[in-house]
Amino acid sequence: MPKSNPFLWPKPPAIWGYGIAVLSVGAALIVSQWPAFRLQTAPVSLFLCAVIFSAWFGGVGPGLLAAGLSALAFYYYFLLPAYSLAAKPEEIPRLVIFMVSALFVGSLTAAQRSATESLRRARDDLKETVQELKRANEALQAESRERESAEEALHQARADLAHVNRVTAMGELTASLAHEVNQPIGAAVTNANTCLRWLAGNSPNLEEARAAAMRVVTDGRRAAEIISRVRQLFKKGATERELVDVNEVVREMIVLLRGEAARHNISVRTELAANLPQVMGDRVQLQQVMMNLMMNSIDAMRNVDGTRELAMISRLAENEEILVSVTDSGIGLPPQQADQIFNAFFTTKLNGTGMGLRISRSIVESHGGRLWADGNSPGGASFYFTLPTKVEAHE
Repeated sequence: MPKSNPFLWPKPPAIWGYGIAVLSVGAALIVSQWPAFRLQTAPVSLFLCAVIFSAWFGGVGPGLLAAGLSALAFYYYFLLPAYSLAAKPEEIPRLVIFMVSALFVGSLTAAQRSATESLRRARDDLKETVQELKRANEALQAESRERESAEEALHQARADLAHVNRVTAMGELTASLAHEVNQPIGAAVTNANTCLRWLAGNSPNLEEARAAAMRVVTDGRRAAEIISRVRQLFKKGATERELVDVNEVVREMIVLLRGEAARHNISVRTELAANLPQVMGDRVQLQQVMMNLMMNSIDAMRNVDGTRELAMISRLAENEEILVSVTDSGIGLPPQQADQIFNAFFTTKLNGTGMGLRISRSIVESHGGRLWADGNSPGGASFYFTLPTKVEAHE
């Protein structure tokens, strides 16, 4: 995250956050009184922007303060009769919709800022954590003679490395994830404005207003689902085996990484066989394998000329196994080193840890499958892995 970006500065002290809330609502009110902004309907977007700004820089408390001040200003200045605190029963629906919209948008903004802060702290700790894990791995290799105790410690170290690998990838995807969350938030603001417009006329259209309010709820659920996927990938704990739809895992990772692919002008093509049997496995670990392979393909295509395409293909192979391939048109496998890419700490990336493919192969093998790579002609690479459907995999 670039430190020069003011929207990613650390949160100010609490008193400053509340001061920002007061100033932002005051600024919105002043701007709304300018002749150029004196429209037939209330400038709701200005107050919603003030709530978003306050929640982003101050958190939940300042966001709630901005929402309350905005509701008071909206009630006094824009609900008929204007400039009056007298009871306005016919205007109560507009006030309620505005307050719900302000609280909803403020809560989403505070949640997004909290997620952004968590990603930044995680990325700041990655370098030191990876170094510690490397030293732990070297110590485990030195104690290989004590095989029984060393195997248990190695298993724990691999689990930690897998978690760090997920956090590393998610840290690199911070900008893309922020974009994915901003989309439903922006749609929620638009639909809230639409709802208020349907209620602002002499004859409020309740059906259209209700439909717009339902779209606000849908947009909120979309944002919550994206945040839920991110939190699931950050989860650290014991493996949980269940029946998993491999095609569904592929689609989930495409949704999560589509922003990163679009940022580098990469098109994503899918050929997913219908009616594939489910496999017994750990969903989060299989998601991590897909994320590692897709991120490697995206990295390989960032600076290539010509067509950039990422192909995701699944089919039922021999021996009742599911075969999944991830194919790109990137720089291809490293020459003379194609057999080393699955070795621990081997990497061709400037800031890579060299553990992504090693961890991915370990996960696939623990599910009873295989993971391998092959070059494409004239350029690019393909990664393949299989998962058994008939026999439960054992670690």
